[in-house]
Amino acid sequence: MRYASIKKCDVANGTGVRVSLFVSGCHHHCKGCFNSDAWDFNFGETFTEETEEKIMQALDKGYIQGLSLLGGEPLEYVNQKGLLPLVKKVKERFPDKTIWCYTGYKFDDEVMGDMFEKWPETKELVSNFDIVVDGKYDEDLRDLNLRFKGSSNQRIIDVQKTLATNEIVLAEDI
Repeated sequence: MRYASIKKCDVANGTGVRVSLFVSGCHHHCKGCFNSDAWDFNFGETFTEETEEKIMQALDKGYIQGLSLLGGEPLEYVNQKGLLPLVKKVKERFPDKTIWCYTGYKFDDEVMGDMFEKWPETKELVSNFDIVVDGKYDEDLRDLNLRFKGSSNQRIIDVQKTLATNEIVLAEDI
């Protein structure tokens, strides 16, 4: 897995102050994407144990509320395999910090449906998430007044409640 960048103090991609990891590689190619450089799976740097430790150190501050995963596309299969060890370590070491994931995939149809069936890593990875912002960015539905999403078709999903009920539960208090 490769990554485009790491922001150690991000307030735009989830609640509170967060550490944000922007992975490389995306097949969606949404028109108007703010991070189109990261579409290329070879863009950026190789994600290593040193990279992982840098993220863990950045998370080890009281004012950091959690980790946000963006891209590129975190739920591309190659990225899932790279992210799974990281999110497991984050949840183990920092159980009170939240993990957000931004994906262009529809959570109910493509993630819980297709990906859960195809790849065993997906369900394990997703079970460590607190929030997923799903849906492709749609430039025609862009709305700068929305919190934590770029277009009105995207949803902010409470992952744990959704997994428990097997129905999409939107995060109401965000």
